Amino acid sequence: MTQSTQDSPPSPQRLGALDRYFHITERGSTVGREVRGGLVSFFAMAYIVILNPLILGSGEDVTGARLSIPEIAAVTAFTAGVMTVMFGAIARYPFAFATGLGINSLVAVTIAKQVTWAEAMGLIVIEGLIIVVLAVSGFRKAVFDAIPGDLKAAIAVGIGLFIAMIGLVDSGFVRRVPDAANTTVPVGLGIDGSIASWPTAVFVLGLLLCGVLVARKVRGGLFIGIVITTVVAAIVEAVTKAGPSFVDGEPVPTGWSLAVPGIPESLGGLPNLSLIGEVDLIGAFTRIGPLAASLFVFTLLLANFFDAMGTFTGLGKEAELMDADGNLPGMKTALVVEGVGAVAGGLTSSSSNTVFVESAAGIAEGARTGLANIVTGALFLVAMFLTPLYEVVPVEAAAPALVVVGALMIAQIVNIDFRRFEVALPTFLTMVVMPFTYSIANGIGVGFIAWVVLATATGKGRQVHPLLWGVAIAFAVFFAIGPITDALA
Repeated sequence: MTQSTQDSPPSPQRLGALDRYFHITERGSTVGREVRGGLVSFFAMAYIVILNPLILGSGEDVTGARLSIPEIAAVTAFTAGVMTVMFGAIARYPFAFATGLGINSLVAVTIAKQVTWAEAMGLIVIEGLIIVVLAVSGFRKAVFDAIPGDLKAAIAVGIGLFIAMIGLVDSGFVRRVPDAANTTVPVGLGIDGSIASWPTAVFVLGLLLCGVLVARKVRGGLFIGIVITTVVAAIVEAVTKAGPSFVDGEPVPTGWSLAVPGIPESLGGLPNLSLIGEVDLIGAFTRIGPLAASLFVFTLLLANFFDAMGTFTGLGKEAELMDADGNLPGMKTALVVEGVGAVAGGLTSSSSNTVFVESAAGIAEGARTGLANIVTGALFLVAMFLTPLYEVVPVEAAAPALVVVGALMIAQIVNIDFRRFEVALPTFLTMVVMPFTYSIANGIGVGFIAWVVLATATGKGRQVHPLLWGVAIAFAVFFAIGPITDALA
């Protein structure tokens, strides 16, 4: 934590209804801190408005149709803005929303190849409705409560490692080795062991700057670091002309990852939201059959269910919002709203929306309440109309904040009892599988299965909550979904 003791909390008399509604004073925060946290969260996650269109727009559906990239960008920003504001206003936590990475890739690469885009989004809406029902019934919270404390701590650590990995990879500091099959390692440092590009050099400078500011407990350190790094990036681009990382479809390893920093050429215009409502709820079941469509829904459901649950755990711990039992107060309401995010993402064709792990950057800046979400969401909505800030701030300038936050979140590791190997192995697997597979749900699933197996092998199977058994079995099916689908086919 970096900001928990810096600003003097305002008096309830001065803030009145705003303070009481968002619990600003109660959580030891200030309006200024919430605004800063909301700004930092936006900068840390705004890349999704560029990346999601590239992922969804790169694939063709079963008819050969493609989604329009500008239209996807518009609905991505719109849905993120609406859901982030809704969650902040209802759940009152500083957990921002956007299109879930992983799920959008699953839709573009796998599901849309067998159905139309409207039918694929219909499956997401159905999955989201099931999530909402499970949350309203209390089942989703019951599963959360059944997770042992050691595993909850491991989930938080794993998320910290995961977002640090995102920052390192997106900045080009860590890169996939082009011909990994013929080398001893799948990834390496920069290009041939050197950072070898101006954008990555800017990231390194930003990382050191953010680290110094946080270590010195400078108020708004991460935000200041992002702003300064962005200015440096614009100057570097003006001098070096590094350009984008792709030109005419060909990769340029030394270019900027997504956005090229500089002064925008225009102020934009009205967004095209015509994709909203382009949904077919039953078409997939008639096109590929009820069984195949149901397997897709199950895959989406399990990934969304535990990806969000893991993120809630990590962010709640980082913000010190958990109760004495390690649970997030008002979790049921939060999970219901999160389920609505999946429905909203399907209805707008932006893919399932969920709580974004990059919200940890805003939390590290001091955000503790839903007021920060109002700021982040408002910026997403404004970005639809004006030249978006995500076209000015390169990923290399925001990525340092993710690495710093990862370093902060790994502190939860002290709450794990590594002296017992039946605890050590499942928690270790939970932590490392998340960054290695780029999936929070995968890390949770592997950890759950290992926990159940080792507990049973050491004679403690009866101490495992029945829900944990059920979830472990469900994950075993989830991981074997490929062979199962092939066998059924």
